[in-house]
Amino acid sequence: MEFVIGQEALISIFSHIFFTGVAFYAMRAVMFEKWIRKDHVLQAQILYIFISIAIGTAVSTFFLNISLWSRQLPYLF
Repeated sequence: MEFVIGQEALISIFSHIFFTGVAFYAMRAVMFEKWIRKDHVLQAQILYIFISIAIGTAVSTFFLNISLWSRQLPYLF
């Protein structure tokens, strides 16, 4: 039982990191320079990272939930 919980935790960690990286990569297509004040580069980079984490976590949670729910479907019948 502990092995299964450990596996799910490891999959969740990798999923969150993967989708955060994908979100970070995808956000490079958006030009944020128009919205950033001059001399506020560090704050803009921090905001960029936080937005990537938020999007990546949301997408990862979605896919992990879909995976969990699909494994629970056999209990319906």
